[in-house]
Amino acid sequence: MLFIDSFRFALQAITSHRLRSFLTLLGIAVGIASVILLTSIGEGVHRFVLEEFTQFGTNIIGVSPGKVKTGGQPPSGIPTTARLLTLEDAESLKQLPHVTGSSPSVWGNSEVEANGRLRRTLVYGVDADFLQIFSAKIQIGSSLPREGAGSSRAFVVLGSKLRNELFGTANPLGARVRIGGLHFRVIGVVEPKGQFLGIDLDDTAYIPAVRAQELYNREGLMEIHVLYEEGASSAVVAKAVRERLTLRHGSEDFTIVTQEDMLKTLSNILDILTMAVGALGGISLLVGGVGIVTIMTISVTERTGEIGLLVALGARRSTILGLFLSESIMLAALGGVLGLLLGVGLAQLVRLLMPTFPVHTPWSFAVGALIMSAMIGLLAGVLPARSAARLDPIEALRAE
Repeated sequence: MLFIDSFRFALQAITSHRLRSFLTLLGIAVGIASVILLTSIGEGVHRFVLEEFTQFGTNIIGVSPGKVKTGGQPPSGIPTTARLLTLEDAESLKQLPHVTGSSPSVWGNSEVEANGRLRRTLVYGVDADFLQIFSAKIQIGSSLPREGAGSSRAFVVLGSKLRNELFGTANPLGARVRIGGLHFRVIGVVEPKGQFLGIDLDDTAYIPAVRAQELYNREGLMEIHVLYEEGASSAVVAKAVRERLTLRHGSEDFTIVTQEDMLKTLSNILDILTMAVGALGGISLLVGGVGIVTIMTISVTERTGEIGLLVALGARRSTILGLFLSESIMLAALGGVLGLLLGVGLAQLVRLLMPTFPVHTPWSFAVGALIMSAMIGLLAGVLPARSAARLDPIEALRAE
């Protein structure tokens, strides 16, 4: 039997029971749509998180006090032999090969008062290299001046949102701002930067690190951010940072985390989550496959006489097997196409109704889902097709 004849035979068998065939392929369609929609959401979240982390670049190394794998300073009140990170440590790291910037970090939440207005917001203690670290630019005014460690004037650079909240459209340069119990003079405003993992960088005040230590009564730094040249090996730079700080501290009592390694780990975790979410949708595909097995088994029972007639006319058993397999694959493929359209449509609808919700359809998953639907049709049709091919022609004709 020619391929075109097999195709027509399978199509005729499907169209002869339209409702039953539609309900069968609908099971596959729902499964495919579920896989595409869930993986679209998972991939969207994946990309959103990675974009959040990479908006400052991937050539950043974080150094935290204490030999631990977490960020921040050890909790106060708990005895520790770890030496605190200092402003001098941050200055020494600027001299390393391939390092283009190094900024100390001390942060906290304080009341900021200016122009008769009061607001509680995030305050970052940094130095002049913070613009490079945060990939930010000055909108008006200037950045924090480059001064020696331990010596800093009471200057503040405002985030764009904080500037608008305190001064509106007025020029804030030269104005006095009270942060906590200290007074600062505004020397610049940073261009809008957006949010980073829920932290509004535009609603932030940037002051010299030594002033932040005074404001929050801290002896050491909470973290040091090291920026290195694009293309330089993160492992080489991390090794140089480790050797320099070990020499200064006498032991490795600090933790180094490269953003490159962190992104790889994060990406692996998000990939697993995306696959797990897609596997949940795959359960619907399994249900659809069971539906095809059921319908094809019923079809073999109903068409016993037809099978007997085909065999009596000289059709080979492999031809009978191919006919029923073609029918099940066609059902699954039609369901896959319908599911693809439905899944992509739902994903685009979610993006349209909720523009801020991260949704991205990975076409590799979509193509994979179509191939999976065809495979399900093939596997689901094997048992019924074998049963049809093994029917005794005489008994089959007698059943008619």
